[in-house]
Amino acid sequence: MADRLTRIAIVNPDRCKPNKCGQQCKKNCPVVTTGKLCIEVKSTSKLAFISEELCTGCGICVKKCPFDAIRIINLPQGLNKDTTHRYGLNSFKLHRLPVPKPGQVLGLVGTNGIGKSTALKILSGNLKPNLGRYEDSPDWREIITYFRGSELQNYFKLLVEDKLKVVMKPQNIDHIPKCTQGKVGEILSRKDERGMLEKLSAELELGEILDRNVQDLSGGELQRFAIAAASLQDANVYMFDEPSSFLDVKQRLKAAQVIRSLLGPKNYVLVVEHDLSVLDYLSDYTCCLYGKPGAYGVVTLPSSVREGINHFLSGFIPTENLRFRDESLTFKVAEAPQETLEEIQTYHRYRYPTMSKTLGNFKLSVQAGDFTDSQIVVMLGENGTGKTTFIKLLAGLLEPDSVEGTEGEIPEFNISYKPQKINPKFESTVRNLLHKKIQGSYMHPQFVTDVMKPLQIERLMDQKVQNLSGGELQRVALCICLGKPADIYLIDEPSAFLDSEQRIVVAKVIKRFILHAKKTAFVVEHDFIMATYFADKVIVYEGKPSVDCTANSPQTLLSGLNLFLSHLDITFRRDPTNYRPRINKLDSVKDREQKVAGTHYYIED
Repeated sequence: MADRLTRIAIVNPDRCKPNKCGQQCKKNCPVVTTGKLCIEVKSTSKLAFISEELCTGCGICVKKCPFDAIRIINLPQGLNKDTTHRYGLNSFKLHRLPVPKPGQVLGLVGTNGIGKSTALKILSGNLKPNLGRYEDSPDWREIITYFRGSELQNYFKLLVEDKLKVVMKPQNIDHIPKCTQGKVGEILSRKDERGMLEKLSAELELGEILDRNVQDLSGGELQRFAIAAASLQDANVYMFDEPSSFLDVKQRLKAAQVIRSLLGPKNYVLVVEHDLSVLDYLSDYTCCLYGKPGAYGVVTLPSSVREGINHFLSGFIPTENLRFRDESLTFKVAEAPQETLEEIQTYHRYRYPTMSKTLGNFKLSVQAGDFTDSQIVVMLGENGTGKTTFIKLLAGLLEPDSVEGTEGEIPEFNISYKPQKINPKFESTVRNLLHKKIQGSYMHPQFVTDVMKPLQIERLMDQKVQNLSGGELQRVALCICLGKPADIYLIDEPSAFLDSEQRIVVAKVIKRFILHAKKTAFVVEHDFIMATYFADKVIVYEGKPSVDCTANSPQTLLSGLNLFLSHLDITFRRDPTNYRPRINKLDSVKDREQKVAGTHYYIED
């Protein structure tokens, strides 16, 4: 019986279609053939129902379901005793909760669909935890008793007694213009309970958008507006769900400093963040979430920031002696080895000239540069410095105003371009989209192995493109970009909408594909861990954003990173365990030492 209790069955309501299949799950279930109602389904049913107590875990229903709607999952032992919330029969459940502490920032790290947003909803009071009893939900008295002996008991007691004011910065900021009307300055003035509007406007660079309507804001502007709106309120609990999306590196650090400034002796601050270097810089301690996305999630005990992130990357929780990922993720970065003369001769070398382009009030100057096959060039700069403009110049989507030097015009490159913003207009399935866009690649075994399997495109094949989430759209767009035959792959912000684990997978996919195909990639990326992982060369952008900027020639990883970080006045070191970049706290001993030595990015062992 104990073994049966550690098994769950998940039925995807979007995929289960009892009226369109022959109920193969029920017909082929060995338990049903013995006369027991392990699976109940009729053609008139909206969903199949699977009894987790009767299920033997044979997996036949999973294989027979034509719509891939069923998952049978064996849970780690002992989890049923600490189920915090379950949405219903055969649906997602969360085990345990993060434990917020007053005066400290709690960071949550984990993949998408693992329960981070559910945990925030419960801790904000927007979702009442049912302790797994979705049919007979307990009252608050029983819930508080359940958490007795932990800090959550006192937290929920204050929450129920309305002694905690909770403010949340939502994950999906694109929904804000639909429910918030008016000018940015007026809205923030109404929210300003702490008298901090002028100070926060300066720190988050909101001065230029205060007179604009919320509907007219870009993604980055909306994000900074949402962070300001939450931070201006006088609350006891502040929650920020993915505050760095759409922001450049400088803005991410400013946002982190604003969030940390909310700390007080009795204030709680919780942050969900997929940029691990920002999470590291922002948090005082972390809780890692593991499990199966869309099926169940488990919150680990709190640990130090370094340990929590390293446990997530290693895929192993020492306190529970549990491995939740087959392989560890490392970020060993080193200068490229010296090529032999024979290797150099096999590379195609390309050169582009010095050029300039004026768009409205913005001018971009590009210094001449060169690049080779099998090389990834990462473009580093603030938002508004012209990275996307440079990509469009290379792609031939924009004509330069002037071209200097002996090289003359830009060489004609065969370009494949993944834009920053993805607006799906295709009305059929992902399979049909791939067939239309990259018919030759998506059925090629090497492309399937190198790109489609790691990006988990197979799971999305029969879904409609219009119904895909942001992260799913990003993976499909990247697959299409890499699937087109080209000399140069121009990839604009591949990490947008992806969780920490997916970002690392995407970085590996791009790096492996470019090396195997002997092509070149130009990548715009604000996630510093991703950028440093796959960069062979770096183009640093300087100047005043949205006014006058210069794109420097491509330079080596170390010199480019040092130049870029010197403009931001921050330093990075590497974690000795997995070599991931970590931001040094401002004016710390390490920070001062590296600035004196001129090594803003420390790469030596």
